[in-house]
Amino acid sequence: MITNFKNKTAVLTGAGSGFGLECARIGAKLGMNLVLADVQQDALDKAVAEISALGAQVLPFKLDVSKADQVEALGAATFERFGAPHFVFNNAGVGAGGLIWEHTLKDWEWVVGVNIMGVAHGVRVFTPMMLEAAKKDPSYQGHIVNTASMAGLLNAPNMGVYNVSKHAVVSMSETLYQDLRLVTDQVSASVLCPFFVPTGISQSHRNRPEEFKQRGIKPTKSQLIGQAMSDKAVGSGKVSAADVAQMVFDAVAEDRFYIYSHPKAINSVQTRLEDVLQARNPTDPFAHKPEIGSELKKALRAE
Repeated sequence: MITNFKNKTAVLTGAGSGFGLECARIGAKLGMNLVLADVQQDALDKAVAEISALGAQVLPFKLDVSKADQVEALGAATFERFGAPHFVFNNAGVGAGGLIWEHTLKDWEWVVGVNIMGVAHGVRVFTPMMLEAAKKDPSYQGHIVNTASMAGLLNAPNMGVYNVSKHAVVSMSETLYQDLRLVTDQVSASVLCPFFVPTGISQSHRNRPEEFKQRGIKPTKSQLIGQAMSDKAVGSGKVSAADVAQMVFDAVAEDRFYIYSHPKAINSVQTRLEDVLQARNPTDPFAHKPEIGSELKKALRAE
């Protein structure tokens, strides 16, 4: 149980918007030192100005989480300014939709680089630092939160590369939790699995680096449909990013591993796991809303 957040240090990637920014706002109110990292400079500048105005000690860092050397530099800068962090939120992520065989090589490299390797770099850089701090100070407590998604527990159609990346984050987080349990009682981990929540995720292509841009390639029909569905679902979410950020802090305080924004969505996870246990073919994901499934089929099959 972690009850005191005051003067503790938190590192947040994707801190310029969505869950990252909302967690930073809560951290500032709790009197924490905050390392705010984001790939988008203007969003980062705005977040730093707001969080500093709340009285928090802030270290800003422009960061592409997919780049190992940049995450290593973030680790060094954090340690130099605040020492080993107590909390690490590996939160940065990007989305991409479309039929799985229509993802280009650049789609795969971009999404895997940010969503999987970004979390892997965060775990690789900060966990040893936190374990070292725990060894030196019996009162030290640390916690790592990796942002996955309900797409890490389900496999909705037309979201292939995103599903793959988020399943990897769930797996990495569960393994991290178990591995930490082997070596310490002072550092723990959680995985955040939000459902559709209004954040910047559906517009993540705005930060797609030059090297991964598709020159002269038009989005396919399935990708356009995927983008429209994502915009609609994310935009109409009833649970806010601020609500989810509070859930994250509550879970960290209670050392709860799985953090769900929409507990009712677990019914779909149960159906999937029963498919696995009974070795039956995957259940129609639109069984409860057949009109959405038939619309999607019609749109994809239309000439």
